[in-house]
Amino acid sequence: MTDVFSFTPGNTPLLISVPHDGRQLPDDLRERMTPEGIGIPDTDWHVAALYDFASEIGANVLVARYSRYVVDLNRPASDDSLYEGQVATGLCPTQTFAGENIYRSSAVEADEMARRIETYWRPYHEKIEQEIERLRARFGFALLWDAHSIAGVVPRLFDGELPALNIGSNNGESCARNVEQDVVEAARASPFESVVNGRFKGGYITRHYGDPDNNVHALQLEIAQRTYMDENTRVFDTSLAGNLRETLRRMLTEFLRAAAS
Repeated sequence: MTDVFSFTPGNTPLLISVPHDGRQLPDDLRERMTPEGIGIPDTDWHVAALYDFASEIGANVLVARYSRYVVDLNRPASDDSLYEGQVATGLCPTQTFAGENIYRSSAVEADEMARRIETYWRPYHEKIEQEIERLRARFGFALLWDAHSIAGVVPRLFDGELPALNIGSNNGESCARNVEQDVVEAARASPFESVVNGRFKGGYITRHYGDPDNNVHALQLEIAQRTYMDENTRVFDTSLAGNLRETLRRMLTEFLRAAAS
């Protein structure tokens, strides 16, 4: 079932995954949702648009079409928590990041969760697996960049204000250290505050597919949304985005260069 995502092929070993910018909701879910849920406030707004330069650097780009409220593609199908001791948003969320109910009544039952996994989660992950194998066979290695964004202040999930650029490598396990370091240096040379393996160390996609010993290097980048949009109106800011795109281009270019060398 390929209509759950869009895929744009490139000509480099780089695959950019955008799992949380999807806006679609199946009709049967929409009918059960609260106004807060229908508003899908926890979308990674405009991330696909932010990376619209990706084809210019030869990246392969995979973008989910459906909302993370349908199923969170960056969580394991087992729904195990990724961050011990912190609020878990879940594979099939029932509350927003702010703690508001997504549904008017009833939780997501196990059989419904299983259907969502088969319909929406599995095709996306099968595509990632296929592309990683194809890229590794062609180039000898594959790079996976998991692209995310979030509001800079989410009290229920983290304290204070999030730095602009949050790089995650699962504490160095998903990407070779020298490759990670060159990406980090590109971020530090930018006008944006950055942190490595802070609040966001990488979700399931980064942790599951990153395998540097077998020539697959994966990084997650969580961007504070204030850097490219108005967080109150959710309007994309072309001027802000232009500045950020320059930094993203440099980081991705370093990712490619460091891995190739």
